[in-house]
Amino acid sequence: MTRSLIFIVFLALCCGPSPAAERPNFLLIFTDDHGIGDVSAYRQADVRTPNIDRIGAEGMLFTTMRANCTVCSPSRAALLTGRYADRVGVPGVIRTQPENSWGYFKPGVPTLADELKQAEYYTGIVGKWHLGLESPNLPNERGFEFFHGFLGDMMDSFTTHLRHGNNYMRRNGEVIEPKGHATDIFSDWAGDYLRERAKAKQPFFLYLAYNAPHFPIEPPAEWLAKVKQRAPQLDEKRAKNVAFVEHLDDGIGRVLAALKASGLEENTVVIFTADNGGSLPHAQNNDPWRGGKQDHYDGGLRVPFLVRWPAQIKAGSRSDYAGLNFDLFPTFLELAGAKPSRELDAVSLVPVLHGGSITQPRDLYFVRREGGPAYGGKSYEAIIRGDWKLVQNDPFSPLELYNLKADPQEKTNLAAANKQKLNELATALRQHIQRGGATPWQKP
Repeated sequence: MTRSLIFIVFLALCCGPSPAAERPNFLLIFTDDHGIGDVSAYRQADVRTPNIDRIGAEGMLFTTMRANCTVCSPSRAALLTGRYADRVGVPGVIRTQPENSWGYFKPGVPTLADELKQAEYYTGIVGKWHLGLESPNLPNERGFEFFHGFLGDMMDSFTTHLRHGNNYMRRNGEVIEPKGHATDIFSDWAGDYLRERAKAKQPFFLYLAYNAPHFPIEPPAEWLAKVKQRAPQLDEKRAKNVAFVEHLDDGIGRVLAALKASGLEENTVVIFTADNGGSLPHAQNNDPWRGGKQDHYDGGLRVPFLVRWPAQIKAGSRSDYAGLNFDLFPTFLELAGAKPSRELDAVSLVPVLHGGSITQPRDLYFVRREGGPAYGGKSYEAIIRGDWKLVQNDPFSPLELYNLKADPQEKTNLAAANKQKLNELATALRQHIQRGGATPWQKP
């Protein structure tokens, strides 16, 4: 053996692989209006989601996670900043029409993509953005080196990809006109991204944000036919939604297959979760929780949350930790070897992923601002402290108080019976509202 070869072997034995080789990749799959009752890992269901279920079966299934908001933009703003949504200027939905837009993503706040890029990760987003239609709030300006997807809020149709007649499909800054169902397109693009990253010697972060199963509920005809043949008792609305979700699950399966075929599966942390609960008028399912999208009841907030990391997480693990989606922000940074900012409101889930626990108590805060006659441009809030939850479900309704341990379905309002707890949580809620009020939510 030559001296140079001996020296190389010595370095390998002493120093081990490079930090970049040890750090995991991140694949965050984020669906839209996906009720926890529409993932079959959580209940005996009329919907079948074997690919989503497999993420939990081969990793860890969380039973008590919630979205940061009961609607789209605020959940995404919180997820990508590790801060409560009103602290980054997004208490409500950012929409195509300025007169009906209730948020402005604060420039300069570091995103998860910014932080991981600083840690020498390659950062990409495929799918729905929904945090701004123009500079300085385009994905490539907020930390993502690669963007292939949809800038807007919802699609008028999953096959035309337009919103109010406008084309918001982009590949980085280029306007594009892809053909096909949006779910299939995003799944194909995600597979392309993974195959490309497999050629690189650099860890990556892919944020795969589907528009599905947000309405309009548009499953491909062949998927609807399969569901109707299997379950003829379902009414039309429910059958369409089941088919829509199962088509989405199939796309996720193709992405996971691409990850495996690329040799990336073992050291990639795969997360599946959603931005909020399902829409009840569109026959989506949030069982066993009360309410749905737009509600601060748990049907609007409880979301599926499944994590797979073959290199580190034992298959079949479960956790009942009560956290929020934005806890992924410090989790990813810690696993990447980066130091999370003290400005974060989120809590790292790393101890849970390693089989431990998080014992530090925390409050969970929720806010949504909305327009129209039902909301009047005002906000409404909720807070959870331990077993107790204080809820306002629209700006004009009184506060409601529930003990979630004794009453998980939120049926018995204790606001009149327990004034002490009501006042305690109302005081804590006002402090959160004051903090959020320091950040403008309209463009200057």
